[in-house]
Amino acid sequence: MTTLKRKGETLAPPPSRSDMELARVAQRCIMEALDRSKAVRIKLESEAGDIPPIELPPASLRLIGQLLGLMSEGRPITLMPEKQELTTVEAANFLNVSRPFVIKEMEAARIPHRMVGSHRRVLLSDLFKYAQEMRMGREAALDDLSRLSQELGDY
Repeated sequence: MTTLKRKGETLAPPPSRSDMELARVAQRCIMEALDRSKAVRIKLESEAGDIPPIELPPASLRLIGQLLGLMSEGRPITLMPEKQELTTVEAANFLNVSRPFVIKEMEAARIPHRMVGSHRRVLLSDLFKYAQEMRMGREAALDDLSRLSQELGDY
């Protein structure tokens, strides 16, 4: 699991093969239990009884199951609240583009943002939306290019 690095934060190392297998088994067990359960909350207890049991809503276990699924594939994971605000540097890293490009997109009103003094801040949810729109635009352009190529007989 990884996070966007901020001051004082550390990045978690990638999971080992044994951790990936353990995550795969745990994810399968959690998701099967959730599929069969109609419970409003689920209680987790240790076998030894050395720690107090905890109760969790099924939605949180579904999220944990999804995270375990990604972890079992060795994929990097970033956990952030949807309403998290990012700096232009963090936004550029998230989008895998340059900071000047992000600023240009903000100034052209293609990425919503707000000013904090002289600094720009953008909501993570707005970046997800922007990234999805860009992906859809690229796919449409590739479809058009493929269609044109077929019409010209080059494909």
